[in-house]
Amino acid sequence: MTQHHGGNIIADVLSRHGVTHLFTLCGGHISPILTGCEGRGIRVVDVRDEGNAVFAADAVARMTGVIGVAAVTAGPGVTNTITALKNAEMAQSPILLLGGSTATLLKGRGALQDIDQLALMRPLTKWATTVKSVPALAATIERAVQVATSGAPGPVFVEVPVDLLYPEEIVRGWYEKEVGLGKAKGLGARALELYVRGHLYRQFKAPVLPDVQLPEVKLPTLRSATDGVADAARALRGAEKPVIVIGSQTMAMVRDPDRIARALRELGAPVYLGGTARGLLGRHSELQFRHARGAALKEADVVVVCGFPFDFRLGYGRGINKRAKLIAANLSVAELRKNRRPDIAVQMHAGDFLVALAGQAGTQAAASARWKPWFDALREREAARDTEIARKAAPAGERIDPLHFFLRMEEAMSDDAVLVVDGGDFVATASYIVRPRAPLRWLDPGVFGTLGVGGGFALGAGVVRPGAEVWLIWGDGSCAYSLAEMDTFVRHGVAPIAVIGNDASWAQIAREQVEILGTPLGTELLRTDYHVAAQGYGAVGLVLDDPDKVDATLAEAKRIARSGKPVCLNVHLRATDFRKGSISI
Repeated sequence: MTQHHGGNIIADVLSRHGVTHLFTLCGGHISPILTGCEGRGIRVVDVRDEGNAVFAADAVARMTGVIGVAAVTAGPGVTNTITALKNAEMAQSPILLLGGSTATLLKGRGALQDIDQLALMRPLTKWATTVKSVPALAATIERAVQVATSGAPGPVFVEVPVDLLYPEEIVRGWYEKEVGLGKAKGLGARALELYVRGHLYRQFKAPVLPDVQLPEVKLPTLRSATDGVADAARALRGAEKPVIVIGSQTMAMVRDPDRIARALRELGAPVYLGGTARGLLGRHSELQFRHARGAALKEADVVVVCGFPFDFRLGYGRGINKRAKLIAANLSVAELRKNRRPDIAVQMHAGDFLVALAGQAGTQAAASARWKPWFDALREREAARDTEIARKAAPAGERIDPLHFFLRMEEAMSDDAVLVVDGGDFVATASYIVRPRAPLRWLDPGVFGTLGVGGGFALGAGVVRPGAEVWLIWGDGSCAYSLAEMDTFVRHGVAPIAVIGNDASWAQIAREQVEILGTPLGTELLRTDYHVAAQGYGAVGLVLDDPDKVDATLAEAKRIARSGKPVCLNVHLRATDFRKGSISI
């Protein structure tokens, strides 16, 4: 017979919200959450580092539109998630992080792993709170899901003390042992016993729901968006050189990406896709451009920026023609006006904005002739850059040329491929060449530029896209953050193809550091046998150092992954100057 406890209450709420996976690293503070989820059909996936539990939950949220959930134990379990949580906050991913904590009666008294977790979590989340009684559990989790998924999405943190998770009779036994309930002698001891009994009553049987300090949830006002959509439609209809830029927030909480893709096809304007929006128009599209975005934005007369802040990637807004009619749609008021104020600012979900804009602007058949010279100019630049990349690729020579490798990998990837990218120089090179095949099939760190997302992201992608071909592109620097998750892949039947670009260097930093400061200090690595380390965790390791074997090795990696085994492909790279000048600061 299943015991009633707080873990079951939490699992019931998560199940109602469509949660199918819980990512965790075990700990005594949170064990009932894990068993409660398993009992409700939520798959519990345990990792080797708590940060990767959050990265995996982040990937699930991005790819499914359902809140991602992770549970970690108290103290260091919580603090190990900080980077991943901040990454999710900056990427606007809806995540619920459940953190264990010491018993309510022992807080602040020096119990094991007892720290002020809320002080750490508040700056990183939309809401951080602690639960103080079992009757408050369900309401708090419900509210946490609402906060995470409303407005501009983001992570929330709920601290759940251990004595709210275990059955009442077990907790009562703990307290009896601590204070000797029923054996009190003397006035002080009896007073303590009365206090503990009252505390237990409030924890488990209080008839009035305690205050759970619920935050106000502010939603965008769609009424005010109506005029903005109409104004944007008029501007687009009159454009000669329009450009649409799509960012990750456009895909936030989206379960039907084809609806947004259809809107873009109806609008018919040139499109640049960034972040999670990559792949929205498929592998190839007449509307999609990948190169020379900066030049296009400098020349455009109407620019529509959807779910993309005016940050360094858009030159802080200065990278856009100052005479252009600038239109922006974003769930965040701050992002709508940060660094540059648009001529038309619409606070609403950018995907819904595009659908509404297509409805107002209609199909652009009439504009297609007028826009043809603009398309021709953009396509000429696109073709010139692709030709340049192909020309620079050098199959022959010592070790593997990264451009040649990615050109061959682009042809080898399956139609259902998911791309997870985690690294600097090697990954940046890949972004010029490899193309996501479909929407919600590209996972990168986002604006935070976090190294270490790879293992968790690939795990999340693997569990929500079972049977799909998952490619994890690692640099030899970034792979060390989560190579141990090969063990997790093996244990949970996830089989990504992890490609490590091994140039024995933190190359993205070294390139400019050596030229400017004259030293590779701190950037030198070894050509380590990462594939052997992966084999130690149960994966299959391959090494590629012969340019003549690129195609055959890629085919072998695909075959192994199809058999259900994760693969680590250690690609020994030769040095190139392809990204010379790409300093990372």
